[in-house]
Amino acid sequence: MGERAARTPESVARAVDALERLIDGRRVAVLTGAGLSTDSGIPDYRGDGSKPRRTPMTAQRFVSDEADRKRYWAGSALGWKRMRDVQPNAGHVALARLEAAGVVAGVATQNVDSLHQRAGTKRLIELHGHLRTVSCLRCGTPETRESLDARLRQLNPWLPADLDEVPLNPDGDAEVARVDEMVVPACLVCGGMLKPDVVFFGEFVRPENREAAEALVDDADVLLSVGSSLVVNTGRRLIHRARRADKPVAIINRGPTAADHEAELRVEGGTSEVLAALAARLRVPAPARPDLARPGQAPAPARQDPAPARQDPAPARQDPAPA
Repeated sequence: MGERAARTPESVARAVDALERLIDGRRVAVLTGAGLSTDSGIPDYRGDGSKPRRTPMTAQRFVSDEADRKRYWAGSALGWKRMRDVQPNAGHVALARLEAAGVVAGVATQNVDSLHQRAGTKRLIELHGHLRTVSCLRCGTPETRESLDARLRQLNPWLPADLDEVPLNPDGDAEVARVDEMVVPACLVCGGMLKPDVVFFGEFVRPENREAAEALVDDADVLLSVGSSLVVNTGRRLIHRARRADKPVAIINRGPTAADHEAELRVEGGTSEVLAALAARLRVPAPARPDLARPGQAPAPARQDPAPARQDPAPARQDPAPA
């Protein structure tokens, strides 16, 4: 495995040299994780400076435990208003530029923040869903997050309006003290339980998204992992798929990953700096102005049906490290 540090302008340039040699004349599939969005102000799970590990929400707890459900929606009501205002960073924009130039075949992301979509990426697979909509678990009716947020605040006027001091978590929620007072809205059509259109830990990636990500890797010549520790099965399976096809894997990340031993090239450094430098080196033109609409106002997501889908026979967001 070749390894490059990218902490100074000179070392970033050397890392880009190695990346350029690896992808020269090849189509690149990109897998992204939470580390890509840290420069937009969204914390990650395991990187340098990440928050102390907390117990993630699971689908079983969300559906079966009213107290957990209240806690989730109370935190999400605060975190959502912060999340919707974050902007794509230089790394998101660089990937959109590289895709428009034909270097990148598409992006499969484990993030739920919609920043790739807003940066202009066209072939996008949101493996863990997104926060733009919620859906009823009984009738499948979707509702935009903007609409739900208005109802949440009408039912819970005590929620703070000033969010500057509210710490944001990676999945777009926040810590809230007055959880017991939370009133959770129901489906506008049937009164059923609403769930965000994200894949909770222990849930399954939708088959159509898993298959689209696999097709992306199959269509490409190189797999580039950006900002992911590759601890969760979703991303690691794509690494294994590329290696079984004898396709080289490159990794850009701050800190070690679970697949470093499978990488032909590993770049230790910031994703935004390295991707922006790569796009500049390849002289790819800037894409059309990114869609900076707030996530809840975005168009219906491509490749993502908001209605609940059948389950994937293989678990996805199953982190082997206990929370």
